[in-house]
Amino acid sequence: MPTTSDTPRDLPPVAPPALKARLASCLRGVTLDTRPLAHPVFRRLLIGQSAAYVGTMVTGVTIPVQIYALSRSSLSVGLTGLAGLVPLVVFGLYGGAIADRFDRRALYLASACLTWVTTLALLLQAITDLRSVPLILALVAVQAGAFAVSSAARGTIIPRIVPTPLVPAANTLYFTAGNVGQVAGPLVAGILISLPNGYCWAYGADALLFSLLLYSAVHLPPIMPTGSGARTAGLRSVFDGLRFIAAAPVLWMSFAVDIAAMTLAMPTALFPEAAQVRFGGGVGLLYSAIAVGSVVAGLFSGWIGRVRRQGRALAVAVTAWAAAIALAGTVHHLLAAAALLAAAGAADLVSAVYRETILQTYAPDAMRGRLQGVFTVVVAGGPRLGDLRAGAMASATGLGLAWTGSSLLCMIVVIVGALLVRPFWRYTVTSAQPPSPPTQPSPPATDPLSR
Repeated sequence: MPTTSDTPRDLPPVAPPALKARLASCLRGVTLDTRPLAHPVFRRLLIGQSAAYVGTMVTGVTIPVQIYALSRSSLSVGLTGLAGLVPLVVFGLYGGAIADRFDRRALYLASACLTWVTTLALLLQAITDLRSVPLILALVAVQAGAFAVSSAARGTIIPRIVPTPLVPAANTLYFTAGNVGQVAGPLVAGILISLPNGYCWAYGADALLFSLLLYSAVHLPPIMPTGSGARTAGLRSVFDGLRFIAAAPVLWMSFAVDIAAMTLAMPTALFPEAAQVRFGGGVGLLYSAIAVGSVVAGLFSGWIGRVRRQGRALAVAVTAWAAAIALAGTVHHLLAAAALLAAAGAADLVSAVYRETILQTYAPDAMRGRLQGVFTVVVAGGPRLGDLRAGAMASATGLGLAWTGSSLLCMIVVIVGALLVRPFWRYTVTSAQPPSPPTQPSPPATDPLSR
C-alpha cells in the first residue's frame, strides 16, 4: 500500500501558478503603466515636473493668503485670476508659435528659468516685507506668462522622447503627478504658512522644489521641430495654427468638449456656498475630492493606452464627469458629495489624457507647438470662465440650478456634439488623417533622442 506521502496530491500544484499568472497579467493591465519610465530623458523630466507641481501649488495657495492678509479684500484676491489670464492667453498662443520655430529644449529651459526667478522674487518680497499687493500681482502675471510658454514647449517634447504607443501612458503619468501635487501642495502650504515667517518658508520651498525641474530641463537633448516648421514666430504663424484646428474636426471637437466640461460643469466656485448652506463646513474636502479621485484613477489607468477609439472615449469620459458633478449637486451629505466629486475627478483624468494624446499624435510635429499653445489657453482659461458662469448663475438662479442644472446641460451638449461630428466620433489612433500635414522626414540614426 502506498503511503500518504506518495499520493498525487503531494505533487507540485499546477493550477494555482497559472491562476496567479493570469491574475498578475490582469493587474498589469489595469494598474498605472510605467513603461515610459524606462526612457531616462522622460524619467528625469517627470521627476522634475512632479516636484515642480507640488511647489507650484504651495505658491498657488500662499499668494492669495498673503494678498488677503495685506489687503483684507476678497476683490484683491480675485484679481490674481485676472492678472494671470491675459498673459496665459497671449503667451500660450505666441509661445506655441515660438516652439514650432526654435529649439524646444532651449525654450522650455528659458521659460522655466523665468518662472524660477519669479518665485525667487516672491521670496525676496516676503523676506523684505515689502507689503505690496500690486507687486505680487505683477509677479503673478509674469509667472503666468512663463507657465504658458513652458506648457506649450513641454507638450511638444513628450512625443519626441517616448515612442508614440507610449504617449498615452506618459501623459497619464504626468497628469497623475499633477494631481498628487494638487493634493500635497495645499497641505504643505498650510503647514509652512502657519510657521513664523511662513510666507518665506512657502516661497522658499517652491524655489527649492522647482530647481529639480531646471536640472531635468538642462539635461534634455536639443529638440528642433521636424518637417516644415513655422517660417516665423509672428501672428501669421499663430493664425496658421488656428486655421489648422478649424480644418480638423477631431481637434476642434476635442477642445470643444473640454470647454463645455469646464464652463458648464465646473462647480469649484460654488464650494464655499455649498459648504456653508448645505454641508455645514467641509470646504477643504470639497476642493480636494476631485484631485483625490484623479490620483486613484491614475493608479489604475493601465487600460487607457489600449483604447483605440479615443474620440468616443473622450466624449464618454466628459459625459461621466458631468454626470458625477450633477449627482454631487443633489446630495446633502458631505461624504456622499465628496465621493461623487472623486468619481468626477477619475473621469477628468481619463478625459485629460485623451485630449492631450489626440493633440500630440494627430498633429504633425511642425504644428505641435502652436496647437499646444491653444490647448494651454483652453485648459487654463476654461476653469476661469466656469468660475464666472457658476458664480453669476448661482447669484441669479440659486445653487441647485447653477450646479446640477448646468451639468446636465453639459451632458446633452457633449453627447449631441460628439454624435453630430462624425470624424471625431469615429476617430481611432490608427486612422488619423491630419489636414494637409507638412512633410516630416524620418529622424537620422544619430538623433540624440534615440540614445
